Amino acid sequence: MPTSDDRLIVALDVPNALAGLDLAATLGDAVGFYKIGLGMLTGGGLALANELKTDHGKRIFLDMKLFDIGATVEAAVRGLAQFDLDFLTVHGDPHVVRAAKEGASGSNMKILAVTVLTSLDRQDLDAGLIKAGTLPDLVAERAGRAFAAGADGVIASPQEAAMIRALPEATGRLIVTPGVRPAGAALGDQKRVATPAQAISDGADHIVVGRPIWQAPDPAAAARAIRDALPR
Repeated sequence: MPTSDDRLIVALDVPNALAGLDLAATLGDAVGFYKIGLGMLTGGGLALANELKTDHGKRIFLDMKLFDIGATVEAAVRGLAQFDLDFLTVHGDPHVVRAAKEGASGSNMKILAVTVLTSLDRQDLDAGLIKAGTLPDLVAERAGRAFAAGADGVIASPQEAAMIRALPEATGRLIVTPGVRPAGAALGDQKRVATPAQAISDGADHIVVGRPIWQAPDPAAAARAIRDALPR
C-alpha cells in the first residue's frame, strides 16, 4: 500500500505558512500533494510552497485563479514558473489561458483553467450577468474553449467531471475537482459536490479536499481513509 496517493490533493486553507507547515507535518507521509490558495498568499503562501516543494519533496498546486489582461497574466505566470511548482490555476477565458501558457513555457508547470467556481449555482451566474444556459452546459463549453486555448487541464465540480472527460478535446488533459466531500461531511460553501470515489470514477484525475481532513480529530487518518477509498 503506498504511503500517499497523489490523486488526493489537500487544500492548506489555513491562516499562514506556519500553520501550513504544522498541518503538513501532522499529515506526514499520508499526503504528497498540497493546494495553496489565494487566501494564503499574504500569509507566506509562496514561501510555504517553495519549502514544501524543495525541502519536503511535496507536489504543489498553486490556486491563484489569475485573471487580467494577457500581458499581465503572462508576466505573473512567468514569475511563478521559477518556483518549479506543479499546477497553477487561471480563469478559463481563452485570452487568459493563452497568456498563461506563454508565461509557463520552458517549465513543467501545468496550467489549469477554472470553468465555473464550485461554490456557484445558476442564481449566482444570473447575478453576475453570465449568459443563459444550464450550468453543466456552460461548464462544458468553457472547458472546451480552455482546452482549445492550450490548457493542460480544467478545474470543475465532480458533478461535471464525466461530461468533461467525454469531450474529444479532453483526451490527455487533466480534470481536477474541488467540491469533494466524504460521505457525511458538511458541505460548507460548496454547492456542487460528490464523494472522492465518485469523482475519480467519473473521470477526475485529482480531487481536492480541505476541511474534512484538517478539521478532523486525526487529520492523517482522515487523509488515509479518503486515499484508501479511491478506486484502484
